[in-house]
Amino acid sequence: MSEEVHITLKNLTLSYGPKTVLRDLSFDIRRNEIFGVIGPAQSGKTSLLRCINRTIDFVPEARVSGRIEVDGGDVRETGSVYELRRKIGMVAPLPVGLPLSIYDNVAFAPRCAGVKRKSHLDGHVEQCLRQAALWDEVKDRLDSLGTKLSGGQQQRLTIARALSHQPQILCLDEFSIAIDPVTTMRIEDVLKELRKDMTIILVTNLTQQARRLADRTLFLWNGEIIELDRTEVIFSDKPASRQTYEYVAGIFG
Repeated sequence: MSEEVHITLKNLTLSYGPKTVLRDLSFDIRRNEIFGVIGPAQSGKTSLLRCINRTIDFVPEARVSGRIEVDGGDVRETGSVYELRRKIGMVAPLPVGLPLSIYDNVAFAPRCAGVKRKSHLDGHVEQCLRQAALWDEVKDRLDSLGTKLSGGQQQRLTIARALSHQPQILCLDEFSIAIDPVTTMRIEDVLKELRKDMTIILVTNLTQQARRLADRTLFLWNGEIIELDRTEVIFSDKPASRQTYEYVAGIFG
């Protein structure tokens, strides 16, 4: 993990109408780290990701204040929100495959970006599927519908599709909510490899998943930062906050 700062949040506050869901958040995320975000339901974890890649823009009643900087530039002042979202990939809790072949699911974004040569597309599709630990299972049926894959395979296809943008940052929102433990562990191994090339933000309700993967972990509760520290500290017997200890120990949640 690099000590170089990749993402900076400064006094980020988010409200949906009269309801404030994130309150004055300020912290840094380092380049090439896996940054875990844990907390009870309705604590603002998904909303945080949506602010970072600006999909929060699709919520009419959302009001955002403060700054989110990626490589020193405010995401709300970017010249192209589409370029921003290519830089910041997102994987949703439930796999949402395009009604296309496996190949076309992964080739869709490069084609939109102007890649036409089939040899380049072939190589890119294979690379992304390999990175998502899916290539060996689908290489002989790339023309099959992606929606016909199993749930775990569809989630890995979703990751491959996110990787097809060649993102610098990968946001994962409860990626393992609908897949089996064996597939979950396979994807976790993938993430450990991917961190060499990108920064990963991992939102999870599975505290032990954060413990296994994250370099540092942020504990959110009611939209506020309770604690942010190295993961081994968060999951120790003596984190800075009693709330942190009680949450990771399963005393409340």
